[in-house]
Amino acid sequence: MLTTNGTDGLDGTGSNNWHDESGRYPFRWSLFPFVSSESRNASRERYARMSSEALRPLPLRDRHLAAGARMSPFAGWEMPLQYTGILAEHAAVRSDAGIFDVTHMGRVRVEAAGAAARIRSITTYDVTAMRAGRAHYSLYCTPEGGIADDVMVYRLDDTRWLIVHNADNAEPDAARVRAAAGTAMRDIGGETVMLAIQGPRALDLLAGVLGDEVRALGQRRCAELTWRGTSVFVGRTGYTGEDGAECVIDAATGGALWDACLAAGAMPCGLGARDTLRLEAALPLYGHDLSPETDPYGAGLGWTVTLEDNADFTGRAALAALATRSPARRLSCLRLLERGVPRAGYVVLTGDVDDGHGLVTLTSGVFSPTLRIGIAMAYLPIAVSEPGTRLAITIHGRDVPAEVVPRPFYRRDD
Repeated sequence: MLTTNGTDGLDGTGSNNWHDESGRYPFRWSLFPFVSSESRNASRERYARMSSEALRPLPLRDRHLAAGARMSPFAGWEMPLQYTGILAEHAAVRSDAGIFDVTHMGRVRVEAAGAAARIRSITTYDVTAMRAGRAHYSLYCTPEGGIADDVMVYRLDDTRWLIVHNADNAEPDAARVRAAAGTAMRDIGGETVMLAIQGPRALDLLAGVLGDEVRALGQRRCAELTWRGTSVFVGRTGYTGEDGAECVIDAATGGALWDACLAAGAMPCGLGARDTLRLEAALPLYGHDLSPETDPYGAGLGWTVTLEDNADFTGRAALAALATRSPARRLSCLRLLERGVPRAGYVVLTGDVDDGHGLVTLTSGVFSPTLRIGIAMAYLPIAVSEPGTRLAITIHGRDVPAEVVPRPFYRRDD
């Protein structure tokens, strides 16, 4: 049974009634700010009546239900929100190993001579400079320089690439790649399963399942291994702030890999823990912290933009102009100084500072299970974006003091 000490519940009130006797949270959409407002406002009873045919099921759905998952709509998929409970799942990833089914993410392969140049034409980072077996975070931008999506690009060898997209943007992103790569692109989202094994013990666990080759992978490296006669893509990447890897495998064999990881001790984890983990690491979430209304420089992602090679990619002219001046606002980290749970959309009070760009609102916010305090991100006017600046966040009619802190909130010990 998972319990609290009665001093800090996930709701930030100090209560210890945020879970039931099984250690799960009561079903409250307010705990999951990354889910759409329509879904958040729907009651558990309404969800129970929803037709499963309206949502895309994960290939491993039966395994999730068998593991006790509470399912929810997300980006058109029926996804696990939690199994044992968000706090336990979060703690498992911070201290041991957890496994996430992230099959909802879009996945496309590009295979052709000259594929690097085609991908370069749509990505902000110079992927042509990547060596085989490397991975790099990049962006798709609009012609105006806004962020259309953030993506992971993996170069398997001279001709073969894998690109992972956000679930909400899977279809338009695939169309974007297809327009650049033509028939060299293949959408493999429907024929594969993607699993993320994350935590301090993740690599050792995966090495025990897939073989010692996993341990040879450096940070942001990738390789194709063979497991039970099937090819498994393994990238040493993730979205939790911990070490680990992400695996893509044929859907028919994905269940066996899930079972093997659970048997090796990985705890199944849902979207709830994934959100608290990524925000502690100050990793942006598309649709909240990133959007076409934001640009790489204001988001602190200028390092993903390569202008020196003079390559012509979507948004280059606009980004080149933006690079010559300071952003009006900067995506910043805020930590509450008193109890409270900050949520996306809450107003940040910036005192007398008015940069002429309207209200400042939070883009993301949670109660941090690791730090035991409310944390959030917001695009702050430059004048109040330096660490140490004191501000306030309006939470349920109360102005809760907060402080700008360095990014990220949490960094693992290497």
